[in-house]
Amino acid sequence: MKPTSILCLFLLLFISHTNYAQTTVDDPEIKKMVAEVKSENMEATVRKLVSFGTRHTLSDTKSNTRGIGAAQRWVKSEFDKYALASSGRLTSVIDFFTIKADGRRITTDSQLGNVMATLKGTDPTDDRVLIISGHLDSRASDVMDAKSDAPGANDDASGVAAMMELARIMSQREFPFTLIFVAVVGEEQGLYGAKHLADVAKDGKWNVIAMINNDMIGNSLSSGTLLRDNTKVRVFSETIPFLETEAESKMRKSTNRDNDSPSRQLARYIKTVTNQYVEQLDINLVYRNDRFLRGGDHTPFSQNGFTAIRFCEMNENYDHQHQNVRKENNIQYGDLAEFMDFEYMKKVTCSNLATFSNLAWSPKAPTNVGIEVKDLTNFSTLAWTAPEGKSVYGYNILIRETSSQHWEKAIFVKDTKAEIPYSKDNFFFAVQTVDALGHSSLPVFPVPIR
Repeated sequence: MKPTSILCLFLLLFISHTNYAQTTVDDPEIKKMVAEVKSENMEATVRKLVSFGTRHTLSDTKSNTRGIGAAQRWVKSEFDKYALASSGRLTSVIDFFTIKADGRRITTDSQLGNVMATLKGTDPTDDRVLIISGHLDSRASDVMDAKSDAPGANDDASGVAAMMELARIMSQREFPFTLIFVAVVGEEQGLYGAKHLADVAKDGKWNVIAMINNDMIGNSLSSGTLLRDNTKVRVFSETIPFLETEAESKMRKSTNRDNDSPSRQLARYIKTVTNQYVEQLDINLVYRNDRFLRGGDHTPFSQNGFTAIRFCEMNENYDHQHQNVRKENNIQYGDLAEFMDFEYMKKVTCSNLATFSNLAWSPKAPTNVGIEVKDLTNFSTLAWTAPEGKSVYGYNILIRETSSQHWEKAIFVKDTKAEIPYSKDNFFFAVQTVDALGHSSLPVFPVPIR
């Protein structure tokens, strides 16, 4: 027998002996929820938000038909409708706060307000929190123009509509811990609404395991190149955590985990779950916090040490972004609903829903995840501690080559220690918990065990 055949036989016997298996379980309830996402619902929401004329952060707050105040009250009224099907678990509020004049985009001291719906969990011992957002405010060409029409259909009524569709669907189900759906304000003026909520979460010591920001997810046609693609969406995630400590920096450098920040693990998680539940949508993992020299509402959460990412369409159309509504040289400018692709937006929303619900039903992540380094060997031994709370069915050991963007293989195990025939010199690993319905926690990158 050839040496290569002997090696292959050995590996097969090894895997069989240790009872490893790679399995994927589809939760029928998640598939049902994904099927409940309706493009016509979100188009109606977008067009309603556009009807307020402008939603500039500093626009009218008193009118019932125009300005940011009318838009806030309407979003809250929709949340209150969803609450009727939640058995009292969904509550909503406009969280008002005051911003001092900053000499840039806030000219006078101003009262702003995030519209927030909270879906209370059923397990009082589970303090985890998930947050999903879109920004309610809009802008014209001049970011300080609070009077002109600024429809903000794609930027970012699309993100608000997706968030609201999740709130509508998920409020009819029960989840063990708290889910927060929020339409933040002040994004165009300096991420003020998101910063307020991120600071509240940090000061309150909320256990936010993930924050998902949807900002411009409804356009599939790029300006200039006229490239149309409704099969890809970008997910942005930070490389090095903003609040990385000196000890964490040392560990990152020694283990070469530059592409394995918690936010990057969330991005890969989104890719895996989307491949499982959403047809004809590919997650394009972009290895930066946001677009070049730009930012979004996930940024204040990252800066406060939380795991946060941004969904954004693959191709931006600058004719319909940050533009006064007008027609020049037979080109229509302005962020209008007629330039959106609502079927594309539906797929992106389904990705959000599959991810959010999978996390919301997941067991807690394993703790003390480590990899043994005391011996030189071409095998790798990983060990971890089972989490408290919801019972765990087993664990996935995730594997990828060092050059790969995403996880390429999963080995399922029942114990909290496993030796696998993959060298730690050639592969990266992570461990996640899994329940009997396939809901999995965020992956945890191992640290050396000496």
